[in-house]
Amino acid sequence: MAKMRAGVAGAGAMGRNHARIYSLLENVELAAIYDADRSRAEAVCQEFGGVAVDNLADLAKMIDLASVAVPTIAHREVGCTLLESGVHVLIEKPIAATVSDARTLVDTAKRCERLLAVGHVERFNPVLKQLEEKLTHPRFIEAHRLSPFPNRSMDIGVILDLMIHDLEVILHLVKSPVVAIDAVGVAVLTQTEDIANARIRFENGCVANVTASRISPERMRKIRVFQEDCYLSLDYQQQEGQMYGKDSTGIVKFDVEIDKGESLLMELQSFVDAVSRGEKPAVTGQQGMAALELALKVTELARLGM
Repeated sequence: MAKMRAGVAGAGAMGRNHARIYSLLENVELAAIYDADRSRAEAVCQEFGGVAVDNLADLAKMIDLASVAVPTIAHREVGCTLLESGVHVLIEKPIAATVSDARTLVDTAKRCERLLAVGHVERFNPVLKQLEEKLTHPRFIEAHRLSPFPNRSMDIGVILDLMIHDLEVILHLVKSPVVAIDAVGVAVLTQTEDIANARIRFENGCVANVTASRISPERMRKIRVFQEDCYLSLDYQQQEGQMYGKDSTGIVKFDVEIDKGESLLMELQSFVDAVSRGEKPAVTGQQGMAALELALKVTELARLGM
């Protein structure tokens, strides 16, 4: 079988990582990289292969699929240009800057009969398999995502930068409409929120409490989920966890077996496989749009008191 030809639009830190992974996949050829700053594209090509191109049209001619890792505000323009050129697209989260832009991307992919995937990388973290297998009716979810100041993604606040990962996972697990949101945000080092907390209530009664910070001295990516018969605590960063459940003697601890691996590698392999098989991607444009819509609602509420 011929290798899939992959490209990357955007040669910043995230785009470089996508190029690195494509260069490792056995069924993929890293063919081309585009960045508005050609020197950045050339530097990534020197590391991982492929050729630097001057525009999206040239990129599209050389590839079958692409990762879009440009600033969020340009996701719609870059994504739609590639889709209309016949390229299957994985677009980094958030899918777009606005719900309208996200809908345009989804509609364009459908019209052009191309796959549109969204890079919600935590959906490919090995710990999520445990959540999906063991949680049938979550009642309370608590998520913390903390990091030092990143000096990147300055065009968006911490909700669209970090919290959206947990919001997308929570929507995936709960599968119920949102009925109420309370949120607060604090701007510290930027003009947007750098710390935020949201309490989200769903129609089925589940409640999620979600905290994100990008000015923390420590890194933390943890989620705890409670339902009537068990409690699961998982660490996305360390890829480990504990589960507590009931037996005849009371509350007991169970081992949680997690096959560790690099989430981004699994994400891109899943995208390549979906393209080669003509299957729906693991995180669709519609799911990415739902996560964005919730994140924007949380952002609006969090900024009311800022």
